[in-house]
Amino acid sequence: MTNALLDSFDAFPLILSLKVAALATVLALVAGVGLGWLFARKPFPGSSMAEAVFMLPLVLPPTVIGYAILLAAGRRSPLGRWIYEHFDYTIIFSWHGAVVASAIVALPLVLKSASAAFGGIDRTLEAAASTLGQSRWSVFVRVTLPLAWPGILAGTLLAFARAMGEFGASLMVAGSIPQRTQTLSMAIYDATQAGQDDLALLLVLITSAISIAILVACNRYLSLR
Repeated sequence: MTNALLDSFDAFPLILSLKVAALATVLALVAGVGLGWLFARKPFPGSSMAEAVFMLPLVLPPTVIGYAILLAAGRRSPLGRWIYEHFDYTIIFSWHGAVVASAIVALPLVLKSASAAFGGIDRTLEAAASTLGQSRWSVFVRVTLPLAWPGILAGTLLAFARAMGEFGASLMVAGSIPQRTQTLSMAIYDATQAGQDDLALLLVLITSAISIAILVACNRYLSLR
């Protein structure tokens, strides 16, 4: 029975989940590092409120995030309608929508880690680099970013794990279309609904193994710093 289950195993949800999580993590990393630096180094009136808004996906139900994406980028929204009319494209019921949803829910993990990492850097090291004729960008790339990188990397690994397990927001935006938008978490749900308990258990074990590997890598890397 186990051999038959493995022979019939469809790798598409696993491959799609890895692709969605990787792209979502890249988006969350770029946005999280930029926002983390801004909130840590350039506070402005209302910055605490702005940071709280970006942290909302960490506490809001995923379905709320999915609904917000539908309002902002669905075909009935001004942005979604414009994109569809000019490019004949929509993220709704597309795996790209799963990437957007996963990136949004993973962003707070990178943002908070990056903000704490930037805030904990000794500013005298950056000042010393500036006195040597380095530009602000050069100081950021050669001094600030390397010093903050352990914290940023930890947040990035957690963001990847979070994106791998995203379900609610992605389901609302991308749906669960086999061979098109069905990720591992959606495949588990569909298998459970269909009474395919053995398949659901196999997918759960695969998802858990990947998540544990990521968390172990994160802990091991931080312990070596």
